[in-house]
Amino acid sequence: MSESSPRPVVSEAVHRRRMIVALALTAALIGIAAFVVGAASGAPAGASPSGAKGAASETPTPRPAPETAPPAQSVPVFDMTAHSIDDPDSIWVVVDKLRPLDPQDYEPADLVEVPVAHTWEPLMRQEASDAIVAMFDAASSEAGLALASNSAYRSYSTQEEIYDGDDTLTARPGYSEHQTGLVMDIGAESGDCSLDACFGDTDEGIWLRDNAYRFGFILRYPADKMEVTGYEYEPWHFRYVGVDLSTEMHDRGITTLEEFFGLPAAPEYQE
Repeated sequence: MSESSPRPVVSEAVHRRRMIVALALTAALIGIAAFVVGAASGAPAGASPSGAKGAASETPTPRPAPETAPPAQSVPVFDMTAHSIDDPDSIWVVVDKLRPLDPQDYEPADLVEVPVAHTWEPLMRQEASDAIVAMFDAASSEAGLALASNSAYRSYSTQEEIYDGDDTLTARPGYSEHQTGLVMDIGAESGDCSLDACFGDTDEGIWLRDNAYRFGFILRYPADKMEVTGYEYEPWHFRYVGVDLSTEMHDRGITTLEEFFGLPAAPEYQE
C-alpha cells in the first residue's frame, strides 16, 4: 500500500479548518469595527446607518425666522376735486375762450387793496393778496429785486373798455382771468419791459418764473402754449391757484390749467 494516497484527504481537512478559522476571525474583526464606529458616532453598537439618518432627521438644525417685510407705504395722490374748476369763487376756476365766467359779470365778494408798489391801485381777493405780498417780500429779501403791480382785478365794465378786438392779446369781457380777482400783471418797479415779452428775460421776470409756484402762482400764458391758452406769451401775467396746485403743476412739469385738468385747448372763441 502506497504511503502517498492519504495526503490529499489530510490536506483538504486542514485547508477546510483554516478557512473556518479565517472566516471566524473576519467576522470578529467586522464586529469590533462596527462597535468602534458606533461608539465614535454616539449610536449604539449594531445600529444601522438608516437608523442614524432617522435620528438626525428628527432633530433638524434650527434656522432663523425670516425677517418680516416692512408694511407697504401708501403714495399720496393729488386730489383733483379739492376745489371746483367751474365756480367763479373757487381759486381753481378755469377761465379761457371756451369757459366764460358764470355769471359773466361776476365780481368777487372779498376784494381788498394790495399793499405793494403799483402803477394803478391793485385789488385782489384776500387770499391772493396775502400771497402776492409774501412773494414781493421774498423777491426783495432773497434776490434784491423790486417788483410792482401793473394791473390786478378788472371788472366786466373795465374789460369792455380795455378789449381792443385782438383776441390773442386781450380777453373779451366775461372771459378775462383778471375779473376773478386772482391775477396780477407784475413788472419791475423800475418799469423796464413792463407788459412786454422782454420782461421774461429780466432778473425780475426770471425770478418770478422760477419761484412764483412757491407762493401759489403760475405763469398763466407760457411762450409755447398759445395753441392751448389762445393767448400770446405774457411773462408778466401770474394767476393765483394756491400752493398745493402750483407745486403739483411745477413738480409734474405741467404749465397750463387746461392740460392739468384734461380740458380742451381753447385757442379760439366759439361764436
